[in-house]
Parts: sequence; C-alpha cells; structure tokens
Amino acid sequence: MDLIDRYLNAVAAQLPQDERADIIAELRDLILSRFEAKEEELGRALTEDEQEAILREIGHPLVVAARYRKGPDSLVGPALFPYWLFGVKAGLLVLGAVYAITLFIRLIGGADDAGQAIGNAFHGFFSSGLTLIGVATVAAAVFEHQGIRPAWMTNWRVKDLGAFGLADPAAWGASMTGTETARATWMPKPRARAWPGGEYLFSFLAVGMFVLWWVGVLHFPGLVSLELRGEDAVVSGAPIWSILFGPILLYAFAQMAIDLASLFRPYAVRARAAAQIVVAGAGLWLTWAIFEAGHWFTLTRGEETARIAGDWTMLDFDTLRNLGDGARDLVGIASTLSVVLVWALAISALSLAFKILANLGRLARG
Repeated sequence: MDLIDRYLNAVAAQLPQDERADIIAELRDLILSRFEAKEEELGRALTEDEQEAILREIGHPLVVAARYRKGPDSLVGPALFPYWLFGVKAGLLVLGAVYAITLFIRLIGGADDAGQAIGNAFHGFFSSGLTLIGVATVAAAVFEHQGIRPAWMTNWRVKDLGAFGLADPAAWGASMTGTETARATWMPKPRARAWPGGEYLFSFLAVGMFVLWWVGVLHFPGLVSLELRGEDAVVSGAPIWSILFGPILLYAFAQMAIDLASLFRPYAVRARAAAQIVVAGAGLWLTWAIFEAGHWFTLTRGEETARIAGDWTMLDFDTLRNLGDGARDLVGIASTLSVVLVWALAISALSLAFKILANLGRLARG
C-alpha cells in the first residue's frame, strides 16, 4: 500500500459511510494533481519524503475529515459554553454543600484523625465533581449537536438576570455577611420575579445529584460510616427507606421534570405553579411518613448499636440549645443526630407548606 492509500484510508475512517466514496475520490484527485505539479517542477519522480511533505501540507487526516463533517466541530460550542459553565459552577456548589455536611457529621462523631476526614471529603468532592463535569459536558454536547436551544437561552430579559449571581461564591459570602452592595449586585429586587432559568437549572442539578446518589451511582462514604474514638461505626438505613424508595424516587423525578419544563417554558407560571403544588403536597406526605416512622438509621460498632430516631418531644428549643452537649459515645452521637433529623424534617415540612401557599398565590395571580 503506497502513501496515498494509507493517507486516504485514515481519512475515510473518519467520514460518514454514505459520503465516503465521493470525498475520497475528490481527495485522491487533489493529491495526484499536487504530486504531478511538483514532479513537473522538479523534472523527476518524487521521493517518499517529498510525498510525505505534500501530504502534511494538505493536513492531518483528522483535520481533513473534519472539513467535510456536517454539524458542529466541538462538544460545547461558544454559544453554549457560558451556560455549561454556569451549570457546572452551580452543581459544584451543591456538591460542596453535600460534602461540607458529610464532613460536619464525621467531625461531630469525634473522629480521631480530623485531617484524614478532611482529606477524604476533598477526595470525594473532586471525584464527584469530575463526574458532574462529565455529565454536564455530555448534556451540552447533545444540545450542541442536535441544535437544541431552550427558550430561556433566547427569550430572556435583563431584569431577570439577578439569580445568575448564585454561581458566584464571593457573592454568597458577601450576602451572608449582609453587605448591601454585594446583595444589590445579584439578589433579585423584592418585587421582581426571579429569573426562571438559574433557579430551575440549579434545582434540576441538585435533585439530579440526589437521584444519582439515591440509586447508587454516586457514593458519599462519609454518610455511611462515622469514626468514633478511632473505631468505625456503620450507618444503616431503617426499613422506612426501603418502603419509600420508589415514592421518593418518583418524587425526585417529578421535581426534575418540572424544573426541565421550566427551562424550556420559563413563563408558563400557572402550569408550573399547579405542578409544584401537587409535587410539594407529595413531598409533605413523604415528610410526614418519614417522621411518623420514628426510626431512621441505626449506628453499629462491633456488638453495640444505637438508633437514630425521634418524635414530637424533640421539637423543643431547650433540646435544641443542648445539642452537642451529650456524650461522644455511640449512644450520644445517635442522640445528637436524632435531634438534628427531627428538626430538619420539621423545617422541611414548613418549607413545603409555604411552597404550596406561594404557588397557590402564583396560580391565582399568574
């Protein structure tokens, strides 16, 4: 096989099957004409090195094949890159919050080696972050190559852009300290509608991360074990999680569907409000079912076990004020986590109730 055939075979392997023969014939004619012109100039046949030089001038087979390829030449083109970057930053913020909570749980468990716990948290964050970036890149590539452009990319208004500051950690920190200038830079005005892109994209990514964890694709090691006085305690779920596995997964998928629909139809206010009321009602029922179960997790260390469980009696401010004052043994840590979970479920229920009321208002006003 001569150089031309080797070169053309390499190009042909990158081309669509139905167009390959015509393109290769065209390239062969181009190469042969270049060879003949050079031979006439030199008055002799070309050496193999001279043929190589001409083929290099024509271009690498991958580059030449790309000239004939239809569609975009990049995974994430310049038009989609800013949206990809925002999604990645928002997702990494969610991941950072998850691992910060994980690290907090390990540290209150009295881990002897706090440095190792922090190192594990960073390792998990970077590992999951790479997965997030990969998923975001695949999604953006589908948008790029299929020519998909949601309405929120083209039908936007300047006064609705404030929520994009949510992807700026500096703005988060400044807003938490109450800096008025920073808050005015990115927080929506009191009566301005929040931009229906940033909020729902952030929610879609956050719930998507939860779904991946819930079905076992993502793993957060700090959530399934605690280090207590140098010994690992295993965290196992109570039966309620197996019972509600399907309903919780359906609830998460429903929320993701609403967020995705909101990205494509950002101003369908009443339809979104009606859907949010139904989903929030389902979330309220799930929260009640979880709370009523009374037993959520079990800590096991050797032969010793302790339940993470609670009831209404823990919804007391005195109990909350004394949080963390208990012993650092297995039972003490389980007691502390029980109080945390009781209050987290109560706050979740209140949040869902307010969400229902807010969406009833949107449904009425449009």
